Amino acid sequence: MEISGIISAIAIGIVIGVLGRLVVPGHQRIGILWTIAIGIVAAFIGSGIAAGLDVADTNGVDWVEWLIQIALAALGVAALSKVKVRH
Repeated sequence: MEISGIISAIAIGIVIGVLGRLVVPGHQRIGILWTIAIGIVAAFIGSGIAAGLDVADTNGVDWVEWLIQIALAALGVAALSKVKVRH
């Protein structure tokens, strides 16, 4: 992966993290940096899953890949928020 690919993955990860946070109902007890980190990880993992399902490269917008990434980010935000509440 080239540096431009990594930078674009980070930028997309930020958007994915914010969208994932918006999907989770209620108040999340995590900061914006955790949200961004979760989004970046979800973007990388979601891209891998989409590639494995052969839906990563389609004509036009890769909606399935985006939905996978947002779902993973929402799960990550919800899970980390629950862990933060317990501590």
